[in-house]
Amino acid sequence: MARSLNKVQLIGNLTRDPEMKYTPAGAAVCTFGVATNRNWTTESGEKKEDAEFHNIVAWNKLAEICAQLLKKGRKVYVEGRLSTRSWQGQDGTQRTRTEVVISDMIILDKREGEVTGEIDIPEPIVETQEPVEQPKSKSKSKTKEEKAEESADEDIPF
Repeated sequence: MARSLNKVQLIGNLTRDPEMKYTPAGAAVCTFGVATNRNWTTESGEKKEDAEFHNIVAWNKLAEICAQLLKKGRKVYVEGRLSTRSWQGQDGTQRTRTEVVISDMIILDKREGEVTGEIDIPEPIVETQEPVEQPKSKSKSKTKEEKAEESADEDIPF
C-alpha cells in the first residue's frame, strides 16, 4: 500500500481576529483566517500579485493560545492538515468548506511595544598607551648535559 501525506505549511498574515468557541463537550475551538501572497513576473515583464485566503482551525490548548496571542494583521507560521467538511445549509443547499486544522503555530512578528531583547552595548573607548620597556634578562648558558637531554627527547619518534 502506498503512503500518503496530508501536510500544510503556511506563512501569512491574519485576515481577522481569532474567534473562540467551545464544543458541548468543553473542547476549545479557535478559527481565524490567514492570507498568503504570491508574486510573479509574466513573460512580457508585467509584475503580478495574487492572494489566497485560508480558513484555519485550532483545537484545545493551541486554540486558547491562538485566541490569546493573535490578532488581525499579525504574521504567523501555521502547520497542520487539510480537512474538508460538508453540511446542508438552512436554505437546503449542500455546502463544503476546506480548512487547515493546525497542530503548530509560530508568531513571526513582534507585538507593538514589545522589547526585542537586543541590548545596545556602546563601543569601548580605546586609549593609547606608551609601550613599557621590558627589563633585559640575562641569558643562561646551558651545560652540555642539558643540551644532550633536549636533543635526546626530540629524537623519540612518538
